[in-house]
Amino acid sequence: MNVTKMSELRDMSSEQLEIVLNEAKDTLFRLRLQARMERLDSPSELKKNKRLIARILTLQSLRSKQQEHKQTKSK
Repeated sequence: MNVTKMSELRDMSSEQLEIVLNEAKDTLFRLRLQARMERLDSPSELKKNKRLIARILTLQSLRSKQQEHKQTKSK
């Protein structure tokens, strides 16, 4: 899945984000293996994948904080 924009990630559900995160981690693992074997075609893919993972983790963190904030307000 080729998701690059934060707005696209925000539109996704938590389940979809989890799926994209797992795919990105698998891809990053494969890219790192290829880099070790000196067969990596585009080294920029490593950077792009790391950024995607960071964006997803940030969004998940923000969502969990918002959930906690809503729960404490309702008490």
